[in-house]
Amino acid sequence: MSTQPVSLVPPFTRETAIQKVRRAEDGWNSRDPEKVALAYTVDSRWRNRAEFIHGRKEIVKFLTRKWQRELDYRLIKELWAFDGVRIAVRFAYEWHDDSGNWYRSYGNENWEFDQEGLMHHRHASINDQPIKESDRKYHWPLGRRPDDHPGLSDLGL
Repeated sequence: MSTQPVSLVPPFTRETAIQKVRRAEDGWNSRDPEKVALAYTVDSRWRNRAEFIHGRKEIVKFLTRKWQRELDYRLIKELWAFDGVRIAVRFAYEWHDDSGNWYRSYGNENWEFDQEGLMHHRHASINDQPIKESDRKYHWPLGRRPDDHPGLSDLGL
């Protein structure tokens, strides 16, 4: 991974947008709701599927609930587009429920940032596809995706 600037703030270049996306992916792969919430403004507004979330406290509650349900969660995000204070990403993550049923969830997110680089709006559309465990593509140990692991485009996703 290339050296990251101390702060990734708008306006974004292609390089800083890619770094911002990877930093977000790394945070979500930590599955630490408190840590992830710090990337968002105190009054951040989300639409996640059909759920509307407002502020860091609700983000922490949402993520805690999410990762209690979505076990062995592994995520890959990829830059789709960027402009000034906005970034669009596509992503896919794999997880299983408490009955051992595996899923790959596909989606798109639209992000908008404040001048300090904190996200104040996140709009996510996500679809879940049941998969066989043998169809999984993400096999790294839980946590950050290794730098040499293929991304979405490389995996044909």
